[in-house]
Amino acid sequence: MADDSSFFARVYDVVARIPPGRVTTYGLIARALGAPRASRGVGWALRAVAAATAGPLAVPAHRVVNREGRLTGRRHFATPTAMEERLRAEGVAFVEPHRVDLDAHLWDPSGPGATVQASR
Repeated sequence: MADDSSFFARVYDVVARIPPGRVTTYGLIARALGAPRASRGVGWALRAVAAATAGPLAVPAHRVVNREGRLTGRRHFATPTAMEERLRAEGVAFVEPHRVDLDAHLWDPSGPGATVQASR
């Protein structure tokens, strides 16, 4: 990624549109941005804001999980339980510790009604 700041800004734009009570994956975000192999880049972008306290969750990074629904980014939040606490407060169900129910809560940023600009 030649211009990380532009890519990060596009990631934040997608994440800001994830509805409360829903989650998406690093890979789905990367695919929606036209960069299907950039899921790690999505993770780096979210790591930069996970512990931020600016505004009421201006970039709701807690709503992004791995492809299995696991809370792999939880260690980058202010506390190890903050990500799970935020998701539970939004009504997200878990199928086991640190793993959300993707069947019930997955939001696809490329799906109907979701608009993502894939230009670079």
